[in-house]
Amino acid sequence: MGKTTTAINLAAALVEIGARVLVVDLDPQGNASTGLGIDTEHRGYTTYDLLLGDVDLHEVIQTTDIEGLWISPATIDLSSADLEMVSNEKRSFLLSDALRQPAIDDYRLDFILIDCPPSLSLLTVNAMVAADSVLVPLQSEFFALEGLSQLMLTVREVRQSANPKLRIEGVVLTMYDQRNNLSRQVELDARENLGDLVFETVIPRNVRVSEAPSFALPVLQYDPVSKGSIAYRTLAKEVAAKKGL
Repeated sequence: MGKTTTAINLAAALVEIGARVLVVDLDPQGNASTGLGIDTEHRGYTTYDLLLGDVDLHEVIQTTDIEGLWISPATIDLSSADLEMVSNEKRSFLLSDALRQPAIDDYRLDFILIDCPPSLSLLTVNAMVAADSVLVPLQSEFFALEGLSQLMLTVREVRQSANPKLRIEGVVLTMYDQRNNLSRQVELDARENLGDLVFETVIPRNVRVSEAPSFALPVLQYDPVSKGSIAYRTLAKEVAAKKGL
């Protein structure tokens, strides 16, 4: 339970408090699209077309069953995008340019959440160049902080080369089990090393959160009163407060 789970559930929770949100699925696995109820056969135009095709933004962005929440879906086509982008001199700016088309204003969005691939790639760099900030889900596991340090280096490189405004929005601890010594130690280490960058909210290890994607629903729709739903609502309020909303 990490980045995709956080992307779709944070999006749903932000919509609950009145925000208008677009999720950009930038992962070739397309799990964010599935988790928001978009079947593979209904992904005609996708984020791949947004990056590499001459396709109108309105053709790519789809409504979801949650009013105020849209998605740019993904398919396995995205797995070849890295290779196809390499020869493009604007290869790091393709997503940024796509999301800055005048047509985006029609949606009157408050947030665009980009669900990145699991590895640091040219797609991930595109996300960082397009973004204002990076929200990092940190699993409460032994090697989690090691991966975080590599991500921080990448953010620094992107800031120096392509997007000087990029910053870390915050780190959110996920899959947290307060009965587990390791979870508590990871939290302690994270808060000691990163201070205020770590969100107060922690996302607990919760069966309902794990079950929800198999029903193509965010946990807030699947079980609105579960501990996972409550935690994502609290996180959404923290995120919105940072934005002054």
